[in-house]
Amino acid sequence: MGNPGARYRRSRHNVGFLTVDLLAHRLGVRLKKPAWRNFAFASSRVGEATLYLAKPLTYMNRSGEIFPALWSRTGEDLEHLLVICDTLDLPAGQCRLRRKGSSAGHKGLASIIARLGREDFMRLYIGIGRPEMEGQEAVVEHVLQPPGGRELALVDRGVAAAAEGVLRLLSEEPEKVMNELNQRRA
Repeated sequence: MGNPGARYRRSRHNVGFLTVDLLAHRLGVRLKKPAWRNFAFASSRVGEATLYLAKPLTYMNRSGEIFPALWSRTGEDLEHLLVICDTLDLPAGQCRLRRKGSSAGHKGLASIIARLGREDFMRLYIGIGRPEMEGQEAVVEHVLQPPGGRELALVDRGVAAAAEGVLRLLSEEPEKVMNELNQRRA
C-alpha cells in the first residue's frame, strides 16, 4: 500500500509501494494502469508460481476499493493475498509477516478489511518507527515525510528484506519465511 504521485514517492507511508517497485525491477516487469481501473498492475512467472503485483492508485485510506477489479483480473482468491504496508509499531526497517489481524488503526488496512469483510489475509509490515512528538498531527506528518540519514538506510534494508520475503513465499512455507523474517533485526 501507499499513496500515488511524486510527492509521496519516498514517504514512510509508501514502503509497500517501494517494495512492489523493487520486486518489479528484480523481475523485469513494469506496472501499468489498466484502462478504467484504479490500480497499477504487473505479473511475472517465478518458478512454478505467478506473482501478481498491484499498487492502489486510490490513496492509502481507500486501498480496499481496488479488490473487486483486481480479483476479476487475476482470478485469485483471498488465501493468496499479501498486503505490504508500513507500521508505526516496529522500529525503522524491521519486518513482520502475519497471517491475519486487525487494522490496528492503519486506515489502509481498515479499508481493505471493510471491502473484504474479513481480517484473515496475510500482511507484511515494514517498520517506520514512531514520531518523537505525540498526537495525531505528528503521526500524519511522520508517515507522509521521507526518512533521512540512518533511518533511510534502515528503511531501505527493510524494503529489500520484504521483497526477498515475498519471493521466498512463492516456494517456501509461510511459517518458515515468517520465523526467519520476523526474527531479523533492522
